[in-house]
Amino acid sequence: MKTCSAQVRWFTSWAAVTLLAAGAGLKTVAPAAPDASHPPMKPQVQETVFGKMPDGAEVHLFTLTNSKGVVARVMTYGAILTRLDVPDRRGNLTNVVLGADTLERYLKGFPASAAVIGRFANRIAKARFNLDGVECRLAANDGPNHIHGGRRGFAQALWEGKALPAREDEVAVQLSYRSHDGEEGYPGNLKVTVTYTLTDDHELRLDYEATTDKPTVVNLTNHGYFNLAGAGDALGHELWLDADHYTPADDQLIPTGEIASVKGTPLDFTRPTRIGARIEQFKPRPGGYDHNYVLNRRGNSLALFARAVEPKSGRVMEVSTTEPGVQLYTGNHLRSLAGAGGATFGAHGGFCLETQHYPDSPNKPDFPSTVLRPGQTFKSTTAFKFSVK
Repeated sequence: MKTCSAQVRWFTSWAAVTLLAAGAGLKTVAPAAPDASHPPMKPQVQETVFGKMPDGAEVHLFTLTNSKGVVARVMTYGAILTRLDVPDRRGNLTNVVLGADTLERYLKGFPASAAVIGRFANRIAKARFNLDGVECRLAANDGPNHIHGGRRGFAQALWEGKALPAREDEVAVQLSYRSHDGEEGYPGNLKVTVTYTLTDDHELRLDYEATTDKPTVVNLTNHGYFNLAGAGDALGHELWLDADHYTPADDQLIPTGEIASVKGTPLDFTRPTRIGARIEQFKPRPGGYDHNYVLNRRGNSLALFARAVEPKSGRVMEVSTTEPGVQLYTGNHLRSLAGAGGATFGAHGGFCLETQHYPDSPNKPDFPSTVLRPGQTFKSTTAFKFSVK
C-alpha cells in the first residue's frame, strides 16, 4: 500500500524546511548553516493518512521532527511508534525501533510492533483476579493465562490522535482511547491518553494517564523493540540496569511472588554487560531474556534505570521511568522479520524495556498495587534519551 495523498495539516508556521513523504521512509534534513535563505529548523508535526481499517476508518500517522532532524512517527492504530530515526557518532540517522512500512503489515499481525499495551501489560495468572470481593474473569490468550490486555487489547484498537501546540524545543502528539466496561473482561469504562513528546535533546517521552468510573486494574507500557544498529541482532549491545532484584517466575512466566537477588545469576546487569554474553543459559526456554526486574528507584519521580550502548554506531539510549519494574525481553520469537526500510531481523533482532508494574500484580497482594478507583488518575512516564559516545 502507498501512503494516501490526503491533505496534510501543519502545526507550525516555519518555512524553508524540507520534509519528504512519511510513507517513503525518508527523514527531515536540516540546512547546513542558518542564513537569510535558510532559517533555522523548528520542531514540527505533520499528519497524514497512513491507511484504512477494514471498516473504512482512517488511520492517521503523525511525524514528529525536532530541530536537529530526529524523527519519530506514531500512528493511531495501536498508538504504535512505527519509526524513530536518531544519529550515530557520525551524524547518520537510522531507524532504531522495529516497525513496518505499511498498515497492512500491522493489521496482519506484525510481531514486533512498538504498540501501547493495556489494559494490563504482561501476564495475569489463570486469566482472573479478585477485586473488592468480586472475581473478574479475563480473556485467556496465553494458554490458561491472560497477557497484554487480551485477544485484542489496546495494541489493536484505533485511537484518536491530535497534535499538541508546538513549543520552542519540543513537539507532541496525544492519543486517546476509551476502553468500555467489560472489554476483555475488565470492569469499568477507562479513559486513556498517551502523549508522545519529542524534544531537541533527542528524548522521546511517553506520558500515560487514565481514569475510570468503576474500580479496575491498570498497567500500561509500550512494547517497543529497539536495535541501535538499525539491523541485525541486538546481542552485542551493552546493557546496564539499575536493578538488584527480579521476580522469579514459573514455567509459564507467572511470578511466584518472591523477590530475589540478581547477584551471581545471568540476570545481573548492574554492570554494563553484552546482552548476548549469557543469553544461552536461558535456552531452550524461555529462549532468552523475558524477565521482570525490580528497579532500585524509590518514590514516584522520573528516574534513570537503564543504559544501552551499541559499540559500532556509538548510539546510546538512556531510559527513565516512574514505574517500579521493567520487563527485559530479547525478541526470542523473531524469525526472518522484514522491517521498515528493508531492514531485516532474526532471533534477538531487538530488545524491549517494558516499563510497568510487576506481572500478575492483581493476584499478588505484596506487589505494588495496580488498582485504580473512581476519582483517581493513573499517571506514568517513561523517557528514552539518545546520544552518542
